[in-house]
Amino acid sequence: MSRLELYDRQDCPYSQKVRDKLEELGVDYDETVVPDKHTDRDEVHERTGQRGVPVLFDPSLDDGWLADSDAIVTHLERTYG
Repeated sequence: MSRLELYDRQDCPYSQKVRDKLEELGVDYDETVVPDKHTDRDEVHERTGQRGVPVLFDPSLDDGWLADSDAIVTHLERTYG
Protein backbone atom coordinates (compact mmCIF):
# COMPACT_ATOMS: atom_id res chain seq x y z
CA MET A 1 0.00 0.00 0.00
CA SER A 2 1.22 3.48 -0.80
CA ARG A 3 2.01 5.76 2.06
CA LEU A 4 -0.31 8.57 3.09
CA GLU A 5 0.78 12.18 2.69
CA LEU A 6 -0.32 14.97 5.02
CA TYR A 7 0.11 18.65 4.20
CA ASP A 8 -0.25 20.63 7.38
CA ARG A 9 0.92 23.36 9.74
CA GLN A 10 2.42 22.61 13.14
CA ASP A 11 0.46 25.45 14.78
CA CYS A 12 -2.91 24.56 13.19
CA PRO A 13 -5.44 22.90 15.55
CA TYR A 14 -7.16 21.20 12.60
CA SER A 15 -3.85 19.72 11.49
CA GLN A 16 -3.15 18.59 15.06
CA LYS A 17 -6.52 16.82 15.15
CA VAL A 18 -5.54 14.81 12.05
CA ARG A 19 -2.03 14.05 13.35
CA ASP A 20 -3.52 12.86 16.65
CA LYS A 21 -5.87 10.46 14.82
CA LEU A 22 -3.05 9.13 12.62
CA GLU A 23 -0.95 8.50 15.73
CA GLU A 24 -3.87 6.91 17.60
CA LEU A 25 -4.45 4.51 14.71
CA GLY A 26 -0.74 3.83 14.19
CA VAL A 27 -0.89 4.89 10.54
CA ASP A 28 2.42 5.80 8.88
CA TYR A 29 2.43 8.95 6.77
CA ASP A 30 4.72 11.49 5.17
CA GLU A 31 4.31 15.05 6.38
CA THR A 32 4.85 18.26 4.46
CA VAL A 33 4.68 21.43 6.54
CA VAL A 34 3.38 24.24 4.36
CA PRO A 35 4.48 27.89 4.60
CA ASP A 36 2.65 30.32 6.90
CA LYS A 37 1.35 32.49 4.08
CA HIS A 38 -1.48 31.00 2.03
CA THR A 39 -0.06 32.62 -1.09
CA ASP A 40 3.19 30.66 -0.64
CA ARG A 41 1.50 27.25 -0.55
CA ASP A 42 2.09 26.53 -4.21
CA GLU A 43 2.74 22.79 -3.90
CA VAL A 44 -0.56 21.99 -2.20
CA HIS A 45 -2.36 24.41 -4.52
CA GLU A 46 -0.96 22.67 -7.61
CA ARG A 47 -2.16 19.30 -6.32
CA THR A 48 -5.60 20.34 -5.01
CA GLY A 49 -6.55 23.76 -6.36
CA GLN A 50 -6.78 25.12 -2.82
CA ARG A 51 -4.30 26.43 -0.24
CA GLY A 52 -5.83 25.46 3.11
CA VAL A 53 -4.61 22.69 5.38
CA PRO A 54 -4.80 20.01 6.51
CA VAL A 55 -4.89 18.00 3.29
CA LEU A 56 -4.54 14.23 3.33
CA PHE A 57 -3.53 12.35 0.19
CA ASP A 58 -4.55 8.70 0.32
CA PRO A 59 -4.54 6.33 -2.67
CA SER A 60 -7.63 4.60 -1.24
CA LEU A 61 -9.72 7.75 -1.84
CA ASP A 62 -11.62 8.08 -5.12
CA ASP A 63 -10.41 11.67 -5.60
CA GLY A 64 -7.04 10.92 -4.00
CA TRP A 65 -7.29 13.55 -1.26
CA LEU A 66 -9.44 15.19 1.44
CA ALA A 67 -9.13 18.71 2.85
CA ASP A 68 -11.55 18.93 5.80
CA SER A 69 -10.22 17.75 9.17
CA ASP A 70 -13.56 16.18 10.20
CA ALA A 71 -13.81 14.35 6.86
CA ILE A 72 -10.19 13.23 7.15
CA VAL A 73 -10.70 11.87 10.67
CA THR A 74 -13.87 10.04 9.61
CA HIS A 75 -12.05 8.55 6.63
CA LEU A 76 -9.13 7.44 8.80
CA GLU A 77 -11.43 5.79 11.34
CA ARG A 78 -13.41 3.96 8.64
CA THR A 79 -10.40 2.91 6.59
CA TYR A 80 -7.70 2.27 9.19
CA GLY A 81 -9.58 1.99 12.51
